[in-house]
Amino acid sequence: MRVHKLTFAALAVVAGLSLTACQNGDEDMGQSAPSSASSAASASGGSGSGGSDQGGGTDSAGKGSGGQGTAVGTGSNGNGKVGKCRTDELEITAMDSTIDGDPDGTVAVELKNGGGRDCVLSGYAGVDLKTSSGTLSATRTGEKATPMTLKDGKSVYFGINYPINKSGGSGVRITGLVVTPPDETKSVTLDWPGAATLPVTDGSDSQVKVGPMGSAGQGD
Repeated sequence: MRVHKLTFAALAVVAGLSLTACQNGDEDMGQSAPSSASSAASASGGSGSGGSDQGGGTDSAGKGSGGQGTAVGTGSNGNGKVGKCRTDELEITAMDSTIDGDPDGTVAVELKNGGGRDCVLSGYAGVDLKTSSGTLSATRTGEKATPMTLKDGKSVYFGINYPINKSGGSGVRITGLVVTPPDETKSVTLDWPGAATLPVTDGSDSQVKVGPMGSAGQGD
């Protein structure tokens, strides 16, 4: 009987140790699983900080494409419309563009937008020549004038055509060019870059013709 009691006691001890070992093993697995799951969620950018980052990205994109970028890009007025080009915003220059063989002389006038915003130009500029016989106003060619938006820093050109003095006489001496942008009252006076004189004429019509904006080609 004593031998049997010892055997049963030994078995009970072994069984108890085995049960304790199993419980400890189960507890270790339970602790490691959340850690693994958390690592996996972080690696995949799941519903944690990844979702917040995506939300932040959307906000940033929204701000980038919003009102501030649009206003700077268009240079529009406070009411959202692009305003007309003002004389003070334009850098106006003139150059001789006569081509050999042409029956008439040509002067190209450049209007460059230096106002820091886009603006609208439409129609014809006013053109007057200062001459030894007084002021001579150019006549419009009648070409269709198309409204255009002149981007900040860009230029547009129009042409002035005039008859070349081939009479052999002194003609009418040109002393200056006065340009008034479309829909403006302020003018700019420039040196005349073309031929020095015009032929004398008895006609009442102006010898000098002016084309609309863009009639002499548009530069960059």
